[in-house]
Amino acid sequence: MSVKPDLPERTPRPKGEPTALGGLLVVDFTRVVAGPACTQTLADFGAEVIKIENPDGGDDTRAYEHAEIGGESAAFLSLNRNKRGIALDFTNTAALEVVRALIAKADVVVENFSGGVMKKFGLDYASVAPTNPRLIYCSISAYGRRGAAALRPGFDPITQAESGFMSLNGFPDGEPVRTGPPIVDMATGMSACNAILMALLARERLGRGQQVEVALIDTAVSMTGFYGMAYLISGNNPGRFGNSPNGSPTVGVYQASDGPLYMACANDRLYRRLVTEVLDRPDLVTDPDFAHRKARTANKEKLRSIIAGIFASDRLENWMVKMKKANIPVGYLRTVEEGFNAPEVRDRDRLSRIPHPTAGFVPNIESPLTMHLTPPIDPVAAPLLGQHTKEVLSKTLGYDDSRIADLAQAGAFGKVNLFAQGTDE
Repeated sequence: MSVKPDLPERTPRPKGEPTALGGLLVVDFTRVVAGPACTQTLADFGAEVIKIENPDGGDDTRAYEHAEIGGESAAFLSLNRNKRGIALDFTNTAALEVVRALIAKADVVVENFSGGVMKKFGLDYASVAPTNPRLIYCSISAYGRRGAAALRPGFDPITQAESGFMSLNGFPDGEPVRTGPPIVDMATGMSACNAILMALLARERLGRGQQVEVALIDTAVSMTGFYGMAYLISGNNPGRFGNSPNGSPTVGVYQASDGPLYMACANDRLYRRLVTEVLDRPDLVTDPDFAHRKARTANKEKLRSIIAGIFASDRLENWMVKMKKANIPVGYLRTVEEGFNAPEVRDRDRLSRIPHPTAGFVPNIESPLTMHLTPPIDPVAAPLLGQHTKEVLSKTLGYDDSRIADLAQAGAFGKVNLFAQGTDE
């Protein structure tokens, strides 16, 4: 039976503390993972993020099947915290007028539509920059906005496959394996956030905004890391090594008599401590087959077999006590359930619950970033589809009820009932 961790209500941030990005207006046209991950970070640290969705279903992640609470998916809730949500039909002329009015007031625009979509509606950087020269306009795509592949659709696993990144994951005798979580999407979102923040710093010095671009394929290539660099130097195509980089016998998963552990003794100093203080085998230091890292790599199968036999002779907890005492990098090999209930996670106070308009409360995984002077804002759950449309038009654009009613009558909001959704106030 699954055991979910207790989720306390989040402790509010101290009153009066400043935010890192307070006063910044971000218009968010993104959906799925990379773009929403980027804009959620901006929102967490005080930016006002207005998420614009298609009234007909909204962000694709609203329909993802991992789990659901209060009619909202786990995926959408995990990527759209602290945003105000509005619904606009881009095929409607009246709706486009609203979009342009928001962009004219924005500090940042973030979009990850397929190539040509923003230009089709006259919302590309070249079209909107003349009326807002200080605008930072971030485009996120699979293959960039130029070149033969610019119009190709692409998603995280496709770029994992095409970049060579996927070929590095898995075991030598098996197929390449994509990562479980969409790691290229998440890293691209982080990169987009970095690009936006650098562009904002540049704006302070140069007095003008700029367009920035981030592509999944570029991120995936960069994430091959030193394996990619080694290939460029040697010309040797790297392979898959399972849980042990380069097949290292002192890095990877080992089985104690009652469970697995993962250790990482990647240098001579750690190796000596492992075999003398933990495994009680000083001969594994003096034996020339294992005395140095290159020798251990050359004789990795022999050494791995010896180490595996020793670990299998005793219980997991006994090994963990010995290894921690010797300051060996080691960890339990946990499931998500075990990880979320573990003291290393719980002691970080990153799991909580926050109010939600239809579910009452929803789980919340805090931002991993800690800023002591400008901590993240108190989290607000991801918006219902079109939840803040009326509020944004009224407070951000200054539209009165009559003008908003006219827009609704013109079909700018699709079938979303603005007056049934309410606001976050």
